[in-house]
Amino acid sequence: MERYQLILAYDGTLFSGFQRQGKQRTVQLVLEEALRQIGWQERSILCAGRTDTGVHAIGQVVSFSLEWKHSTNDLRNALNAHLPNDMAVQQVEIAPVDFHPRYDAVSRTYEYHIYFSPARNPLKNRTAWRIWPELEIERLQQAAPCFLGIHDFSSFGAPMKPGASTIRIIFESGWRKADDDLVYRVTANAFLYHMIRRVVWQQVLYATDRVSFQELQDGIEKAAPLPSGMAPANGLSLVEVIYPNRQGKDR
Repeated sequence: MERYQLILAYDGTLFSGFQRQGKQRTVQLVLEEALRQIGWQERSILCAGRTDTGVHAIGQVVSFSLEWKHSTNDLRNALNAHLPNDMAVQQVEIAPVDFHPRYDAVSRTYEYHIYFSPARNPLKNRTAWRIWPELEIERLQQAAPCFLGIHDFSSFGAPMKPGASTIRIIFESGWRKADDDLVYRVTANAFLYHMIRRVVWQQVLYATDRVSFQELQDGIEKAAPLPSGMAPANGLSLVEVIYPNRQGKDR
């Protein structure tokens, strides 16, 4: 039996998040059903990040053990044959026997997409937050670097376990234009629950003069209270998870 790690992409629109929740359609439920079709018998898969309802991924990492006598490409193709159109395995590698996609990760990168339009675009609405009128990108670019470094992010989210640390390290935080979208890219060692959507929300509040630059800085530097709210889930995607000395292999 081998330990495998795979990179998974999915459109989160019709999923009730990643984690199994009874018979609700979750990413975990659908992927485990596909695995059982090819002989998988474990109790549960492991993942790098349990994305919320409506959140997407192109770089989710999942691990499991399986008796498989064919190549990793064949495993990818076999799984994709049993998966719905809104989910697909991108890559499969053999992993160390003790590999854990969540605890072994050194960083995670998410992107948040915004588009500006006076009317909704049905093709974009699944993967981007519509805002009108346009925001001043210069103000967003001024706000983003404030999040870099080690901070107590308790004003922006909650830990998964009560009482756990709210200290996180942000390695990358910036906005860029990509075609018709405005994209926020953020990389950290880990994130609190709802943290990224609240970080985006506070930057939008600053760009629209509903939060001052000093208030934003105090929320970051002093964990001072900030206005409630968070950006919609549909604009958020998990794009990459990084591991130390990653030496996965094909067979």
